[in-house]
Amino acid sequence: MAQGTSRRVRYAVVGAGNLAQVAILPAFQHAEENSQLVAIISSDKAKRDVLQEKYGVEHVGGYERFEQVLRESKADAVYLVLPNTMHRAFTERAARVGVHVLCEKPMATSVEDCEAMIRVTNENDVKLMVAYRLHFEEANLHAIELVRAGRLGDPLVFTGTLTQQVREGDIRTRVEVGGGALLDEGPYPINAARYLFRDEPREVFAFTGGGRDGRFHGVDASAFALMRFPHGRVAQFAISHEASAVSSYRLVGTEGDLQVRHGFGYGTDIEHALTVGGETETRTFKNSDQFAPELVYFSKCVLEDREPEPNGIEGLADVRVIVALQESARTGRPVKLAPFEKPKRPTLEQLIVKPPVEPPEPVNAPAPAEG
Repeated sequence: MAQGTSRRVRYAVVGAGNLAQVAILPAFQHAEENSQLVAIISSDKAKRDVLQEKYGVEHVGGYERFEQVLRESKADAVYLVLPNTMHRAFTERAARVGVHVLCEKPMATSVEDCEAMIRVTNENDVKLMVAYRLHFEEANLHAIELVRAGRLGDPLVFTGTLTQQVREGDIRTRVEVGGGALLDEGPYPINAARYLFRDEPREVFAFTGGGRDGRFHGVDASAFALMRFPHGRVAQFAISHEASAVSSYRLVGTEGDLQVRHGFGYGTDIEHALTVGGETETRTFKNSDQFAPELVYFSKCVLEDREPEPNGIEGLADVRVIVALQESARTGRPVKLAPFEKPKRPTLEQLIVKPPVEPPEPVNAPAPAEG
């Protein structure tokens, strides 16, 4: 492997669904300073053929040739864009051949899988980062900075809403691949509450349900959750795969509040409305490429031998909350969480701004949302 010997980290993108095709593969054009796409791995030959020609990569293959493609392409890292239930297996396979792992969220579908992923990457001395794109995005990092600077006073209440109408047949509607609203959309408000409060929840409660129209197969179509944090702070959120599209959150403190519109999404402007003392200031953060910054940051960590901030512990922190929310929804009772240490959190120092990309027309990979 070429680890540590090249100025540019060589990536194999694993999985060629909609997100990979419209956002991740195009992002390499804005990450050329230290990142290079050298291989595409997909189970769909039609995708492989079209994408190989489009991006000029020499090395492609199916999942069964995973290790062989990594060796042939001299890949330093993989970007895993796979169904949630496949994250652990492919992280383990990559680590065992000495390849670093950038993994889409949620990190996995269970605490045990997250812990196994952390263990195998540590044992094989490779980096593991979970793809929290908002940890490098300007509007969310400025929200963190407003809280840290005391503009809102003591932050007390977080409210988030993330909803969409999921297309029938999408993997998010199927339990066997780790679908459902909590696993798909839950990481966004959970992670935002955690990085804005700079703390970990100690108790959670959730209702799940919906899915009466036949699109959903054994998964939660909607979820409504409460999270109790230390120091009297509370977060609440609503997520759904069967509602009109909304992506926003609001943080209320003792001296002011911040509303962030389109705060969880990509491919659009993000808007702040900060109200302090009855006066409201607005600010618009222009649409940008949120995926190239992940590549640039992770490549820096690989080349400089630094631990990523959104590492495996960060991924585990969200998954343990999701699992507790699933338990609460199942039992109808609040679930307490043990204390959890996360010493490093995102700051404005991680800001990387890249120009937006024009999403290409995907091959055999329709968008997850209807419309």
